[in-house]
Amino acid sequence: MKHSFTRRVALTLGAALVAGAAAPAIAQNYPDKPVRLVVNFPPGGAADRIARLVAQPLQDALGQTIIVENKGGANGNIGGDYVAKAASDGYTLLMSSGSMVSVNPHLYSSMSYDPLKDLTPVAAVAKVMLYLVAREDKMPSDLEGFLKKIKDNPGKLSYASPGNGSSPHLGMALLEQATGVRGIHVPYRGAGPALQDLLAGQVDYAFDPGVALPHVKAGKLNLIAVGSMERAAEFPNTPTLDELGVKGFEADTVFGIYAPAGTPQEIVTKLNTEITKIVRSDNFKSQLAVMGGAPAPMTPDEFDQVAKRDSERFGAVIRAQNIKVD
Repeated sequence: MKHSFTRRVALTLGAALVAGAAAPAIAQNYPDKPVRLVVNFPPGGAADRIARLVAQPLQDALGQTIIVENKGGANGNIGGDYVAKAASDGYTLLMSSGSMVSVNPHLYSSMSYDPLKDLTPVAAVAKVMLYLVAREDKMPSDLEGFLKKIKDNPGKLSYASPGNGSSPHLGMALLEQATGVRGIHVPYRGAGPALQDLLAGQVDYAFDPGVALPHVKAGKLNLIAVGSMERAAEFPNTPTLDELGVKGFEADTVFGIYAPAGTPQEIVTKLNTEITKIVRSDNFKSQLAVMGGAPAPMTPDEFDQVAKRDSERFGAVIRAQNIKVD
């Protein structure tokens, strides 16, 4: 009996040692096949564009193909659910807005997964600023005139967003709460379709996550203000809403890469190291600046803490404005 017990203990310890020794080997050999990077929003939006900025240099760094795949819908939940339920082996990753992780649990009465528990933060990539833009032929270019026109035309002017509960929608809810204006919300399935209808005159204004900036530079849209606490590098002469009197206004979100919960820490660390190198590179910074974003390198733990703080911050406005999706 004693020998049998001793043998079982030895076998258990041996298995643990083998597992411990295998963990670094997993990271050392990873990846040995293509990696899928799922974007949980449609093509053309901020998440999609940022994912493609990261994919090529990450492919070069890892020596394996990075396949970018769009799975949009339900404000990011469809793609988020897909990755949350994928194998925890590092071969299926998610590029998402921070709002999907921090905001959706406040919007949906029931979800098939819990983003904060079922996804592991891998690496923050970019802080996405919001830009208050409007059709130049429909709205004044200054904030005071812009707000006055909305107040003077109740129920007549509309704004686009990438979807109910998206960060641009919540940014507008914050602005309405702070200023007392009220427009008609028109949600779309992504920032790309929202921009198309703004340019076509179907809606009058929007908070944009950066995809509209080429049209601002082309003179098709007016940039009224930046919804951040600091000015955008590409538009140093455009004031923030805080500077214009909407004190403390901040609607930034952090976009980044997640893996299914349970992904080995060695793989998460390896991915974070390589992605952070990309985010800190001059090439990435310059390309991201054109989109109106700012690099946001973080450790996985720092990224997780940002998500939790944003959950509290945006959860408060959702409750105050009684914003619901279903």
